[in-house]
Parts: sequence; structure tokens; C-alpha cells
Amino acid sequence: MALGGLFTRKKNAVVPSARTPVVEFEPRPVNGAAKAEAYQPAPYSSFDSDPLARILQQGRQAIILREETKWRTHPNGESIIRQAAEEIEQRMALVPAGSVALARTLDGETGPPEEDIMVEPFLLDVHTVTNGRFQKFVDSGGYDSLEYWPEEIWPHLIELKDLTGQPGPRFWRQGRCNVLFLDHPVVGISWYEAQAFALWVGQRLPTEAEWQMAASWHIHSSTDMLRRFPWGDALDNQRCNIWSSKQGTTVPVNSYPNGAAPNHVLQLIGNVWEWTDSEYNIGDEGGRPIVGEMPMHVVRGGAFDTYFEIQATSHFRTGQIALARPHNVGFRCATNLADATWITSTESH
Repeated sequence: MALGGLFTRKKNAVVPSARTPVVEFEPRPVNGAAKAEAYQPAPYSSFDSDPLARILQQGRQAIILREETKWRTHPNGESIIRQAAEEIEQRMALVPAGSVALARTLDGETGPPEEDIMVEPFLLDVHTVTNGRFQKFVDSGGYDSLEYWPEEIWPHLIELKDLTGQPGPRFWRQGRCNVLFLDHPVVGISWYEAQAFALWVGQRLPTEAEWQMAASWHIHSSTDMLRRFPWGDALDNQRCNIWSSKQGTTVPVNSYPNGAAPNHVLQLIGNVWEWTDSEYNIGDEGGRPIVGEMPMHVVRGGAFDTYFEIQATSHFRTGQIALARPHNVGFRCATNLADATWITSTESH
């Protein structure tokens, strides 16, 4: 797969300051959670007994491609490897090298003091992770597989339950998502659940700097452009799902294609806030660190119920308690370019 394809291929399938807290209004039905009569449980995933076919069905293409030498002699190995490469090529896009400036004070406004960070090129999911994709993680026993969870979280795994006490996102029932919302972003998951899924599929969460790079497109070029939004400098609620868009809940992850970044990554602004891999570290005006009672990680991008438009920009930063499971926070996965062995391997075969 040529790198140029990651830039240009159109993907298919799918005056307050930061001192003002992120407003989380009482949500309307989120992914159908508040309407029992509208709930239709998703069917149970059926996975092949063949290990390679099963990994592909689970949507763990990166796992296959990183170990493709091991699988080439497997029955149908060549065909499955080729299919995995095609699927992950459609699912991810290349974010070029660039630089971002992260405000490090509580008010979060752009301008000093800031930290300038260089961002290396990387791959980012075009869409946030859907309920349908996360369902496969649940059905594969992801909550029982301790290798995907840091040891310090093990005592809390029993708390990561759905509305009926089964392992799964907060607003599911009986370990099932609502089939009507399979293509909506999964919500009600903590940072640890997002991280576990990313590890399970052979990827990772993007850092805060990487997320901002993807949303602001501040690439190394003579123009030195810095976008406030993935599509440009002016807010347009017809390009994203925020409070003023009047959707009132999440929408499918392939909605608002006219709000995409230049590489066709969708919904970096609106629909759901997105967990990043970065801890939420801030200081006061004197540079002294502000430490909370519980670990926090950065969330970015705003959500369907984000009221203040300044919070729905490429540079606004805030945080959430890592164990929080809000109704309006989801995530997407990233991959180091150096780890994307399938880019060169598919070109040579």
C-alpha cells in the first residue's frame, strides 16, 4: 500500500475559557440507553474455530499483519493476510508530521505558557470505535483477559459493568449493545476500557499531541497553516454534531463527511469526546502543578452535547477521571508508522 493512498483515498464504511468546566447536560437517549422500549440486543458474535479466521472476524487486522510471517503457511493464510491489509487500509489514514502547541495552564487558552511538541507521522482510525466493534471485544472475553489491563486496575474490573451488572459499557444491557446503534460510537467506557480494546486489536490510543495534529493539520510546509477545526477556521454546526447541531444524541460514525480532516478522518470535532493516551497535566499561572485526587487523562474534540463552541475546537483541552464512564466520551485507535509493517509488505507482494 502506497503512503499516498492513506492521504488521498476517500474512506468508505465509515467567550468562555477552559476555566469554564465542560458542561455535561442531562442527556437524551444516548445510544438508546434511556429508552427500554427501543432496546434491541445485538446478536452474539459467531467466531470461526480456525484461529486466523477468528482474529480477522474479530477485527484485529493489525495482529495478523504484525505476525504475517507466522501466518503465511497457514491454510488460506495468504488470502486472509491480503484481506486484513485491505480492511485496515480502509479503516486508517496517515497523519503527516507536524507540530502542535499545548497550553499547560488551567485557563487553557492558546498563547504562553505553551509547550511546543513535534509530532511524527502516524496512522489514525478514520472513525471512532463503534458499539459493533466493541461488542466483538466483549464477546471475545476482553474483560476477563488480564493481559489487556494494568495490574492496578484489576480490583476495579468488577465495577466495569453495564446496566444489568454484566461486563460491558455502562449503558449496555446483558453485555449487549443496542442493535439500532451498532454504527454509533461506543460510550460509557473508561480510559482503561479504551486502552484495553486498543491493545486487544494490536493498536494504541493516540497521544494528545497526535490528536491535536490530526484535528489542526499543522503540517510542516511553507504555508504553516493552523486550523481551528479539521475543515478550516470557522465553526460550522452543519459539519459536526454539537449542541447547536440539534441532534441531541450520538449519530453514526460516518455522518458529517463534510466535516472531515484533509485525510478524510471523520468527527474529530463533535459526536463524542475522545480519550487520548496522555495524562491531564496542568499548572497554575505560576507554573505550579495542579494535582487532582484521582488520575485523569485528556479528552478532546467536544460531543453532541457540547454547548460552548470554544470547547469544540482543535486546540481546546480538558480532562476526565480515568475511571469515569461518561455518556459522551468515546475513542479511536492509532498506530506508529514504524509498526505498520503491512504498508511495505503489501507493496512487495
